[in-house]
Amino acid sequence: MAKATRDAYGEQIKELAAQNPKIVALDADLAGSTKAAEVKKVAPERFFDMGIAEADMIGVSAGLAASGYIPFASSFAMFCTGRVWEQIRNSVAYPGLNVKIVGSHSGITVGEDGVTHQAIEDMAIMRDITGLAVYVPCDPTETKAVIRHVAETDGPCYVRLGRSKVEDVYPEGTDLDVTKVRILKSGSKIAVFACGLMVQSSLGAAELLKKEGIDVTVVDVCAIKPCDEEGIINILKDHETIFTVEEHSVTGGLGSMICEVAAEYCPRRIYRIGMYGFAGSGSWDVLLKEYKLDSQGVYEQIKERLNG
Repeated sequence: MAKATRDAYGEQIKELAAQNPKIVALDADLAGSTKAAEVKKVAPERFFDMGIAEADMIGVSAGLAASGYIPFASSFAMFCTGRVWEQIRNSVAYPGLNVKIVGSHSGITVGEDGVTHQAIEDMAIMRDITGLAVYVPCDPTETKAVIRHVAETDGPCYVRLGRSKVEDVYPEGTDLDVTKVRILKSGSKIAVFACGLMVQSSLGAAELLKKEGIDVTVVDVCAIKPCDEEGIINILKDHETIFTVEEHSVTGGLGSMICEVAAEYCPRRIYRIGMYGFAGSGSWDVLLKEYKLDSQGVYEQIKERLNG
């Protein structure tokens, strides 16, 4: 069943808050959209709406973590990363506090809100902060696995979620190790690494390519940092041509991470598919088509580069 990863977050954080009195939720006047408001249904005394004040939200989260709580601080990805980068770096990451930052409405699929709300740099700026883990789940089941994982793991992290509904990649209840890459489809000498809803686009593209006799391997990369170096290297060794697909700038995110691993351990020809500039305003499906990040567009970009 199609469901947005933000909805899966709301369901999982509600369940965890009911089980663990140390979990607290904070939001910046967007709790209905981020789904952090679900915590109010089971633990209203552990939900804090900080208003339109993301810097305060991160500062309070740091204080709560230093006091032994496990804060989940949620807002739109643009605001809980870009607006408060300094607070995350200095108040959370530097002292290594156990704060979980959850960015909803990431990428261009936030839609009609336009470029001011379309976070296509968040993975890059979060990945560059020392000690901060970064996760990008692709569907509801993986989202819930990520939220459980970060709740049980001591240390700061960023979880990137989306607004639009996505099709299931994993059946509900699948046991997932979100720290490892996962091969979803095995192919020949071409591998496609994808994260977030680009996993679904890449699987769709793989089906279109298969009709033309091009069999590609599709890999789900949930953990952007720390990445599964061993798993990535093994896939690089087994494939000659590599593609990365992300709903993010091609600079600093998944594509850059795969290039860095390849450069150090196993050089390969790597093509990065993603955003090369700002997007326009429109519905999420129109934007994916316009910037060739739907299944058809990913298929066309892979074919173009293979034929070039």
